[in-house]
Amino acid sequence: MTTRIANKASPMTTASRSLPQLVPSSACFHCDICCRFPDPDSPLRPYFTDHEIARAVAQGLETSAFPDAQGSQVALVPDTTGDGFHCPAFEPEAGTCRVYEQRPLDCQLYPLALMWDAAHQEVLLGWDRKCPFMIDEPPESIHRHADHMLTLLAEPATVEQIARHPRLIGRFQRDVVVLDRLPRVTETLYARWEHPPKRLLWEDLPRLTHAVDRSGLRGTLAAYSAPYHFLWNALLPYWWVELHGALCLFAQSSSGWFMPLPPLLDASLEQPLRQAFSLMRRWNGPGAVSRVEGVPTELAPALSAMGYHLAAKDPEYVYDANALARLAGDAYKSQRGLCNRIARETDVVIEPYHTRDRRECRALFEEWRAQKRAQCQDSYAQCLLEDSASAHEVAWSHAEELTLTGLVMRTQGRVCGYTFGYWLDEKTWCVLLEITDRTIPGVGQYLFRETCRQALSEGGEFINTLDDSGLAGLRQSKEAYHPVARSQHLICSEARSA
Repeated sequence: MTTRIANKASPMTTASRSLPQLVPSSACFHCDICCRFPDPDSPLRPYFTDHEIARAVAQGLETSAFPDAQGSQVALVPDTTGDGFHCPAFEPEAGTCRVYEQRPLDCQLYPLALMWDAAHQEVLLGWDRKCPFMIDEPPESIHRHADHMLTLLAEPATVEQIARHPRLIGRFQRDVVVLDRLPRVTETLYARWEHPPKRLLWEDLPRLTHAVDRSGLRGTLAAYSAPYHFLWNALLPYWWVELHGALCLFAQSSSGWFMPLPPLLDASLEQPLRQAFSLMRRWNGPGAVSRVEGVPTELAPALSAMGYHLAAKDPEYVYDANALARLAGDAYKSQRGLCNRIARETDVVIEPYHTRDRRECRALFEEWRAQKRAQCQDSYAQCLLEDSASAHEVAWSHAEELTLTGLVMRTQGRVCGYTFGYWLDEKTWCVLLEITDRTIPGVGQYLFRETCRQALSEGGEFINTLDDSGLAGLRQSKEAYHPVARSQHLICSEARSA
């Protein structure tokens, strides 16, 4: 998912020229709202198009700030002086922007904003009342500025730029005053996308959870859980569309669109799946990226009968919770010995995670990532390390809202490990994230055993630790705990013509 970005800036397009500003820069530089965000995955963080990313990188921003060189929301960085996050182009101490003169269209438009209407059928231009400057600005001045912007937003180059990058258009917000409709943008979007997808936001989680439950597939694989997907939403944008009564979830990667789950409904998948593949072909063009992941084996006969091609993916590892809580017998001699060493030689405290632990967990994560980088030369594993940071940030910030249970392990008052997980069903606990200090032998084994003991005490019978991501070292670690099952899941693609 990490993509290299060219250092040479692309030519500036007509749409990306500087737009007139209603709010003077002096007011922006003294504002404590813009460029700052309370959450790492804020849907309001600015979006950069491919040309804008190239220009920003040429001006000194790190390529890691942009998960997708073809266009992405910027990856926020923790505020070292506070508890929130800010755009990496923003310099909090000076209150200035490193790319202000060539900031992206998304930033140039503000405090005006592009958004869908409540029914997600028309694109609107609105005025965001969250901007403090707008509170005192005379309404007639705002409307004169909006009229000028409407003219610019109707230009073909601008319309095409917005249509190529639908993430420039936000979801409907009740606190944004609607100024006018943008019919040309709407028409061009429908012509390009046919079914413009909706960005997956917090308010969509109950809808996704209900759709998973309705499908009857909850508990089959770790992916049949809303938190599992939302954790990656900051890095890998998720979208959804209703097709033939099914909720169809899409993810937008640097190589194109795919479905992380098959259509979710309690009836035949044939119609929604065929239309979903039709949309992906339209969005991706020819190529193998159009696919459906997270297909449980029980759907294989029906999908094969429909003519789809199925391929196996790395299985998820499932263990007996009682066995891992006890670690009895020769099979677990090594893990038991390390746990006993921690208990004997170290003053260990394990407590429930709280958001106040976020900074300490972040510090441990950075130490752990540096340790892994030093030991690992595999480029794929290095990419996974870089990509994982955003998922951990979301877990630290939103564990409670995502119904994730976290544990923090301390020794001598210092965080040396943490873990997050959730219930796949009434009997299966899924370990979603786990980080420990690799310089302390046994910390990982001890924290994992305590996680299994807690799950067992709450009625859990099985522990799911996800797949091994194709990494040999991780596979060896998982096999050492003697799984009782390996839950196979499949990738579904359209059969290629001879």
